[in-house]
Amino acid sequence: MKKMFITLLVFPLCINAQFAKFDSTMKMGKVGYRVICMNKNLGKNMLTIKPEGFEKDARELSFQIPGRVKGAEIDDLNGDGYPDAVIYVYSGRNSEFGTAYCFASQENKMYIPMILPDILLDGKFKEGYKGYDEFQLLEGKLMRTFPLYKPDDAADKPSGGKRVIMYNLIGDANTRFEFKVLRSYIIN
Repeated sequence: MKKMFITLLVFPLCINAQFAKFDSTMKMGKVGYRVICMNKNLGKNMLTIKPEGFEKDARELSFQIPGRVKGAEIDDLNGDGYPDAVIYVYSGRNSEFGTAYCFASQENKMYIPMILPDILLDGKFKEGYKGYDEFQLLEGKLMRTFPLYKPDDAADKPSGGKRVIMYNLIGDANTRFEFKVLRSYIIN
């Protein structure tokens, strides 16, 4: 009887492993948002936001995003006493470029969508940027951290420290909401 050996080659699927279907409901009190994204494709996916506990005129919103949802948080970002949702979306060949979509509540009657400005369009912050963003909410502020690359750095060995940017959500439904940089600094 012959013995047969089977060799299995295992390739890491890091990209797909960390981006399973995203379906989460976040609330402050009785009001919040349900966020749904299938995360099937690297390049584009349908994102659905369902308001929970809002007045009856607030409607579900679905649209294509250029990437996949990795996480979401809820907080009062503009200090008006109503919950706002922030959704973290990653794109790029290795899902290295992050951005944040925000949905600001207008007195729980409706919500207004906006997106974080593209870091590559900002002359002050784009130098040394190659992605690998991390986000978190901290006391109503959006914190963004990413490694800084020097010109000769390898893709996996950034040597320029880390840049931290703190964003504040300003404005209202009449003046337009937008993220403004409150402060930034580099950690070595």
